[in-house]
Amino acid sequence: MIKKGVYAAGLSVLNADRTLNIDATINHACEAIQSGLHGVFFFGSTGQSQLISTNEKKELIVKIATHKLRKQFFLGTGNNSLHENIDLIKYAMEYNFSEFLVMSPAYYKGNTDEGVFEFYKCLINANPKVKIILYNFEKLSGYKFSAEMVIKLVKAFPDNIIGCKDSSYNLFESLKLPNFLMFPGSEAKLLKGLELGCSGCISAVTNVTHSLARKVFDDFENKISQSKNKKLIDVRETFDQFNLISALHSFLSIKDEKFKNILPPLVLLSEEKQKELIDKLNKLEFLKEKNLAA
Repeated sequence: MIKKGVYAAGLSVLNADRTLNIDATINHACEAIQSGLHGVFFFGSTGQSQLISTNEKKELIVKIATHKLRKQFFLGTGNNSLHENIDLIKYAMEYNFSEFLVMSPAYYKGNTDEGVFEFYKCLINANPKVKIILYNFEKLSGYKFSAEMVIKLVKAFPDNIIGCKDSSYNLFESLKLPNFLMFPGSEAKLLKGLELGCSGCISAVTNVTHSLARKVFDDFENKISQSKNKKLIDVRETFDQFNLISALHSFLSIKDEKFKNILPPLVLLSEEKQKELIDKLNKLEFLKEKNLAA
C-alpha cells in the first residue's frame, strides 16, 4: 500500500534493439530504493510508458510480482487507449497490484472535464477494486485537473480515487482532502509540500537524487534542521533545464552504457548539452556524491 514518502517515476532500461530490458529496469529501481526511496513507479512518463508495448509491461509485472521488494513497487499504465488501460489494470490486479498512477489520455486537444470523468468512471466500473492516483500533468496530457474536478471524482469514487501526483503544481498547495495522498511531481517542491501537509513526492529526478530527497524527508519527519534541501532543489532545477528523460539517460549512461538506449522520438542529449549538464552538476558537487566527478 502506498503511503507518505519519496518515490521515483522509474526509468525504463532498454536493450540494444530498444526492447525493454526487464531485469535491468528492475535492478535500477532496486538500487534507487536501496539508496533511500520509499518506492518506485514503473511506467510513468519518465519510464517512456507511452512508447513501451503492453506485452513488455505485462512481462515486467510477472517478474516483479514475486520480487522481495514488491511492496515498494507500483505501476503506472501509460496508455491512451481506454481498453488497454482496463486490460493492463485487470492483468496487474491478478498479480495483487491494486494501486495505479493513471493520466488522462493525451494526444487529443480539448479534453473536457466531462470526458475525463467518463474515462476514470469506465476504468473503475471495469475494475471496481482499483485504487487510482490521478496524474495531473497538463504539459504532457493537455489536460489540467482543477480542484473541483478532483473533488468530484473523489465524491463519486471514494474507495477508488486515493491520491494525486501533481506535476502541473496547481493543486498541491491548496487542495486538502481527508485520507487523500498528494504528491508534487518534483523534489524541488518536496519540503514546501510536506510543510503544507502533502504526502511526499513522485519525481523523475529522484532516480538520481534519491538519497538527498530521503534526507530532506527524514529531517522534516524528525523535526531536524534542513541541511540538504537547497542542494536538492539546485540539482532538480539543473535537470529541469533539459528534457528530463534525455538528461537522466545521458547522465546515467556515463557509468552504464545501457542507459544510452532510448525510444524514438526521444534522443539523448548532444555531447555539448551533456557536457553542460555535467559541468553544472559538478559545480554543485553533486557528481562527487555519484562518483562521476569530471
